[in-house]
Amino acid sequence: MTSREKILKAVKRNQPEHLPLPADLQSVITYADHVNQFRQTLSNIGGVVVPVQSLDEISRYIGENFKEGHHLVSTVSGIAYVVLPDISVDPHEFETVELAVMQGSIAVAENGAVWLAEDQLNIRVLPFICQHLAVIVSEKDIVHNMHEAYAKIGSSDYGFGVFIAGPSKTADIEQSLVLGAHGPRGMTVFLMS
Repeated sequence: MTSREKILKAVKRNQPEHLPLPADLQSVITYADHVNQFRQTLSNIGGVVVPVQSLDEISRYIGENFKEGHHLVSTVSGIAYVVLPDISVDPHEFETVELAVMQGSIAVAENGAVWLAEDQLNIRVLPFICQHLAVIVSEKDIVHNMHEAYAKIGSSDYGFGVFIAGPSKTADIEQSLVLGAHGPRGMTVFLMS
């Protein structure tokens, strides 16, 4: 047995017991208009909110804002200008994706984050490797705070999930804000009414 195997075996053997979260874990953060707060918060962190009522409006927006011939993909069927990605393809093949469109299930007014679960991603690397990320979220799926979001996803069965808030950014380099440092340069949320 290698030292690595010994360490992993010891870690697995010494796991703490799973304890339920306290029932009184609540947040006092609420908003009079949580939909508007989500819009404002996402805009403040570099994201773009586009109100829409149909997939056709999303298709029009993509046609007007992304050049024809670029690698545009979507995990949501029914949107023009994009193709459904083949999940059997090597994930490295998606390094040229200009725009990835996905369905989100929860949006959080507190921090502008959108929850994407594995069944919505199809390809885990897609929201991180694309140049621009677009997520479709319904206004009815916007919650006030992260406590409400975790209450909604807590009982769900998923292997992987991620909250994404705005485009990738860092200010570590000479204290200058850099967008797209380690992920998408832009994030658009299509807000369905």
